Amino acid sequence: MASMPLPEFFFDRVTADIRQEMEGVLALVDRLTNRRLGPEAQACVDGIAEAAKGVRRLLDSAADLKTVAVDGLTLRPEPLRLRDLADEVQARWQAKAAAAAFTLLVSYDGDPEAAAMGDRARLLQTFDGLIAEALGSGGRGAVEAGLKVAATASGVSLEGRVRGAPDGGWGAEDGDARLRAIEARLGLKVAVGAMLGRRIVEAMGGEVRRETTPGASETLVFRVELPAVAPREGVSHDIAPRPAHVLVVDDNATNRMVAQSLVEMFDCTCEAAEDGAEAVEAARSGRFDLILMDIRMPRMDGVAATRAIRALPGRAATTPIIALTANADPDEAEAYLAAGMNGVVEKPMKPEHLLEALKRALREAETA
Repeated sequence: MASMPLPEFFFDRVTADIRQEMEGVLALVDRLTNRRLGPEAQACVDGIAEAAKGVRRLLDSAADLKTVAVDGLTLRPEPLRLRDLADEVQARWQAKAAAAAFTLLVSYDGDPEAAAMGDRARLLQTFDGLIAEALGSGGRGAVEAGLKVAATASGVSLEGRVRGAPDGGWGAEDGDARLRAIEARLGLKVAVGAMLGRRIVEAMGGEVRRETTPGASETLVFRVELPAVAPREGVSHDIAPRPAHVLVVDDNATNRMVAQSLVEMFDCTCEAAEDGAEAVEAARSGRFDLILMDIRMPRMDGVAATRAIRALPGRAATTPIIALTANADPDEAEAYLAAGMNGVVEKPMKPEHLLEALKRALREAETA
């Protein structure tokens, strides 16, 4: 068997070791989170967790970029409704944009039921790279992300546009020089994401270009063409058997916002609670059709809250509860089900996984 080139060997070893160290840091953070900490200590722990997750995301993006550059891009196309793609971009970036003091405006232009065979994750990564570059420019204002869809003789044309990126994002220089220029201006994380997005578009047979107007923001544009599928083959986000009123329980404001956005995208209504104790009090009224329950929370965690809800009198005790957790290995999932939960959805949430769990829980409740 041929030996791996030395630089590639060291890259793989170093990234693997750093990723392992970050997993250890996150495991320690989880243990600390289960202890009673003061507000200042908890803020420090949260900061450590966010930094470790950021390093892990950077490593994943760098490894992905290297794989695409060396081995080419592997696509996993599936039927997808293209309007949902714009909704997912909104859900992924709304809170991050607000934290960076930007207003994010996402638009969709095309047939609401248009569907195509495409790699959802890779298309989202393309938007991720362009939006991250726009938000990384600093300052204040708005970033506009749009998806325009049109039928063609051979399929469906997708045009993605992100306006608000700083001038100079894509020049005529070679890839290495471009990466260095973006890294110097916006940081390594943004540079890697931007380069990965460009490689993905090129591998799909498309192109990335920029439109500039003197004195105005830059617009980054990418175009790809995908095979069309009949609208009924696309991903449906209609809840069955009926719309539901959902309680979203999570101590993290960003996670609550994402979950609420997804729930509303599925034509359901929702309310929110910030910890298990609030969830028990809200559930006591019996007005919810389903509860999305985070596991690790202060005051009362998700497992304790589920047991408390199951002990309530009347209809409230039978409300379906779905666990939202980053720890969804089989043993953990079995423990959540044993505590009285009806399903488990892993974080970060994928819309199709959440939708399937909602459908299953609602159907079971309807049957019961």
